[in-house]
Amino acid sequence: MALDARRESLEALEIACRLAADDRARITAMIVIEVPALLPLDAHFADEEEAARQLLERAGSTGDGYGVRVDARLVRVRDTAAAIVAQATSDRSELIVLGAPRAELARSPRRLAPDPVLRVLRDAPCRVMVVSAAGSRSAA
Repeated sequence: MALDARRESLEALEIACRLAADDRARITAMIVIEVPALLPLDAHFADEEEAARQLLERAGSTGDGYGVRVDARLVRVRDTAAAIVAQATSDRSELIVLGAPRAELARSPRRLAPDPVLRVLRDAPCRVMVVSAAGSRSAA
């Protein structure tokens, strides 16, 4: 599962933990730092990395609460969707769980650069569950 600090992502983590607990499965919680093409992959992102580490610790604690093993991954990439799909392929995942605000889901898929959620839905090697927080409507 791809993780960030948005409410939808944290709700997706809870759902993933519940599902994993039912099946005695493990979760790979992945935080992606997308590095712009103009910067080297090892560019300085200390604040983002610290926030990511704290979020991964929170994911581990959430997993512990459900009795679920959470493998934490922090990756630096150029393409978020490709990294999520590659991790799911590598792990032979049965399910990718993503959190996304409803406004993000309502955007047109005809944009020049497809939304990462849409690209994961298109390219995933397994089922994908997209979680949108209850009551997270916004005008689009």
